[in-house]
Amino acid sequence: MRLTLDNINPNVRRAEYAVRGELAVKSEEFRARLAKGDKWLPFDHVISANIGNPQQLDQKPITFFRQVCSLLENPDLLKNESALVDSLGYKPDVLDRAKWLLKQVGSVGAYSASSGVPAIKESVAKFLERRDGFPADPAHIYLSAGASSGVNTLLNVICGDKTAGVLVPIPQYPLYTATLALLNATCVPYNLDESKAWGTDLETIKKSHQKAKDAGVDVRCIVIINPGNPTGASLAEEDVRAVLEFAREQNLVVMADEVYQTNVFVGKFHSFKGVLRKMQQERPGQYDGLELVSLHSISKGMVGECGHRGGYFELVNFDAEVEANIYKFVSIMLCASVIGQCLVELMVNPPQPGEPSFELYDKEFNGIHAGLHERAVALHRAFAQMEGVECAEPQGAMYLFPTIHLPQKAIDAAAAEGRPADEFYCLRLLEQTGICVVPGSGFGQAEGTLHFRTTFLAPGTEWVGSIVKFHKEFLDKYR
Repeated sequence: MRLTLDNINPNVRRAEYAVRGELAVKSEEFRARLAKGDKWLPFDHVISANIGNPQQLDQKPITFFRQVCSLLENPDLLKNESALVDSLGYKPDVLDRAKWLLKQVGSVGAYSASSGVPAIKESVAKFLERRDGFPADPAHIYLSAGASSGVNTLLNVICGDKTAGVLVPIPQYPLYTATLALLNATCVPYNLDESKAWGTDLETIKKSHQKAKDAGVDVRCIVIINPGNPTGASLAEEDVRAVLEFAREQNLVVMADEVYQTNVFVGKFHSFKGVLRKMQQERPGQYDGLELVSLHSISKGMVGECGHRGGYFELVNFDAEVEANIYKFVSIMLCASVIGQCLVELMVNPPQPGEPSFELYDKEFNGIHAGLHERAVALHRAFAQMEGVECAEPQGAMYLFPTIHLPQKAIDAAAAEGRPADEFYCLRLLEQTGICVVPGSGFGQAEGTLHFRTTFLAPGTEWVGSIVKFHKEFLDKYR
């Protein structure tokens, strides 16, 4: 029998992933038409503000990282060190790091140990110790093909059957709902508080948890995305503490998605691991059974190496037999990309003050951060002047998630097309400006509200004016 929509895995059919959905596909069609010289479109380029893909939007790779990688990919270049240094601008510490990594991995074309190259795991542990002020054990660190692979591994292990539930923030990055759909597990949504800059609200979490339990769901885990995607929210320490205390009371695994930890514009980043260790110091023995997994990635931050697929997750307080099965699961996938693992090492152990590459690295890193903040502020200011649009101040990550209030005629026009109103709005925006954003319905949103998510990765700020102009014309048409 041929495969048909009716006989393939129904869990795959019902999984949704909006950031690469219909609008993204249509934007690529427009990009291809422009490349072929199409003059009929009302714009001359496409801006993919639908996904956090920095280098697609002209964020330049960090020089130190790419120079080291070039030597890892072609070690023969090291046979002529003087040419590298004198003619190509490679600093001596680039050569030293490449030699060290080659000694650890042998060849980036070979498999590594399933959980990752041991020396790179040690570098991650040292980074975590510097970040949090508490030791980290390399034995509990797993290098992964981006944070997404880690999430997939962990949810596969956590979710035993369809009665297993996972608390997921709404709005959320749709990786979580899509993976739970594939596993035929239960998503237990809890709404973030838009009135408090998209912070967590403990009472809302408790109500969602209790409602699921009353329905017979075995709630096993709570997901926190901090800084937030799609909201850009950055949690205060007291919010982190509140979630950890609730998880302890309810025996929940805490899954802390912290891939945007360097993308913070307001306040500071508080890691779940660091806060948990402080709580353990304050109340010895109280939190020793609290299971925490935290994830990080080379795709975000100032690194932006999405295509190299590198990341890690750290397990804290997991049962040894459970951890052995997590290791077995990652072993089935053999190992993460070794060049991606090497980039993780460079991310957690970049050039330091006094080293030859530090000045350029520092300039590039801070330049990327300043550029992101500048564009975030420009976009936020634009939303503030748009009729019927409300948007929290950008705190972190790479996104804004404004509320939009649309006229009834627009809502009716969307219904006539069989679309949610926010999707209808985003589709018209793409067709008229070439700017691709994602409707809030793709991330989940409180009933009766409409949003869209946009990145602020695209270079310059002139494209922001196109959104302002479109919005006014859209409202005028549908008043």
